[in-house]
Amino acid sequence: MKTMKYAAIGLAALLASGYTTVRDRKRTPDGSVPALSAYAESLPLNTIKLPAGFKIEVFAEAPDARQMAISPSGIVYVGNKDKNSIYALKDTNGDNKADKRWEVASGLNMPNGVAFNDGDLYIAEVSRILKVPAIESHLDNPPKPVTINDDYPTETHHGWKYIAFGPDGKLYVPVGAPCNICESKDKIFASITRINKDGSGREVFANGVRNSVGFTWHPQTKAMWFTDNGRDMLGDDIPSCELNIATKSGMHFGYPYCHEGSISDKEFGSKRPCSDFTPPADKLGAHVAPLGLKFYTGSLFPASYKNQLFVAEHGSWNRSKKSGYVVALVKVDNDKATGHEVFASGWLNNDTQKVWGRPVDILMMPDGSMLISDDQAGVIYRVSYKG
Repeated sequence: MKTMKYAAIGLAALLASGYTTVRDRKRTPDGSVPALSAYAESLPLNTIKLPAGFKIEVFAEAPDARQMAISPSGIVYVGNKDKNSIYALKDTNGDNKADKRWEVASGLNMPNGVAFNDGDLYIAEVSRILKVPAIESHLDNPPKPVTINDDYPTETHHGWKYIAFGPDGKLYVPVGAPCNICESKDKIFASITRINKDGSGREVFANGVRNSVGFTWHPQTKAMWFTDNGRDMLGDDIPSCELNIATKSGMHFGYPYCHEGSISDKEFGSKRPCSDFTPPADKLGAHVAPLGLKFYTGSLFPASYKNQLFVAEHGSWNRSKKSGYVVALVKVDNDKATGHEVFASGWLNNDTQKVWGRPVDILMMPDGSMLISDDQAGVIYRVSYKG
């Protein structure tokens, strides 16, 4: 069977045998290429476990798919960390799968972050924030991005950035620690900053944040919820990666002095006690690498999911037995996390410890479905509910 054959031999072998991916297909007169190919059919989606009534399928192929953003017209933009392009994806025939893909920016430096605001596409590189004005008027021939801020650090360790516009209209930009564990002299590191739409007025919003690659705002309270990746090299089981809540500017979440709210760092913990800092709202587990997250605000899923939080756990890289590689569901009551559970799993085979996909970001669609990006498989999934 073709699908089983593709899944068994992998993409590298397919390419060697002459198979072509989406990026190699001929462009149409509007400058796009097909967003799906036989490669998507080869992925073992049957291994993904979801609650009863839910369905997962491939929405689009996108190399190294990372952060996603959607425009009011329904076009999905996706960045990447290890490539250099930004893609736009569109479902033109209403079958809930993207059929067109445009490369709207290229030659970039780790363009992980994307955000859409008032017709403009914002892109985060390692040290710059760019803007592509009126992007959807030029999908077939996009203008060169304009730099609105080039004053971020150039360090690539934790340098990839997730960006989003907050309820205050400002663009939030994290700056990860330039190390596993260190006390940086420059206070810009290990923070979440915010700037005005034109790139001016940069200020530090949150401190003590080792490496956040995902944040969102509660749909009712408007508090920021963000993930933070815990430090490495303390063993398999500590410290836990964190889910945090920032209700105001100026809060400090512990790094590098305290981890998961109660573990004093062996190198820097003597300088400040854990009681000085805001503890996490939830401990997600050691080395699970939580990234993108979104509250469910649609009406397609059962009512019990309303205003609950989905978190993409990218998965461990340095644990003797892998952890993460799931989409978690965090139970939320106003601005309190009451626990979490696995919503989607199956990218990791726990018996063989082999991994074929890694969830990165979450995006809610206007019809109530949910998109999940995967930088290892190079695709974006769509999760829907039929009951």
